Amino acid sequence: MPTREIPRAEWPAFFESFSRQHEGWLATVEVLGQEIGAQEEAHELPLIGITAELKGGDKDTVSIIVGKAADDHVTHTITEAAHVRLEQTASGADEALQIESASGAATLIRFRSAVLPEMVDGIVSE
Repeated sequence: MPTREIPRAEWPAFFESFSRQHEGWLATVEVLGQEIGAQEEAHELPLIGITAELKGGDKDTVSIIVGKAADDHVTHTITEAAHVRLEQTASGADEALQIESASGAATLIRFRSAVLPEMVDGIVSE
C-alpha cells in the first residue's frame, strides 16, 4: 500500500480538499502511543472534517471531527503535529490518514471501505 507524506506547508489546503472528498465517510479514529498503547477514540462515525492550524514548528495542531451532527460529534486534536501521511490502496483509493505528533504518538483515521472519491460522487448520505 503506497504511503505519501504531505508537506507541512500544504496541510491546510490538503485537509480542506480531503474533508470535502470524504465528508460523511465512516471513519474510525485510533490513537497509538508508547505509554497508552492503542486507544480507539471513535468507531465508524461519519467524517465531518479535518483542519490544520499552522502556528510555526512544534505549535502546529490538527483537529479531526467525526460524528452524526454538529451537536453530536467527537473532536480529536493533535498538538505538536509533525507528520501527515496518506495511505492508499494499490488502485489509488484513500485508505487511511496518519498524523504523528512530535512525541511520536500517532493518530490513525481509517475508513470503513476504501473507495476512489470519484466512485461515490453524487451519492447522498443520510
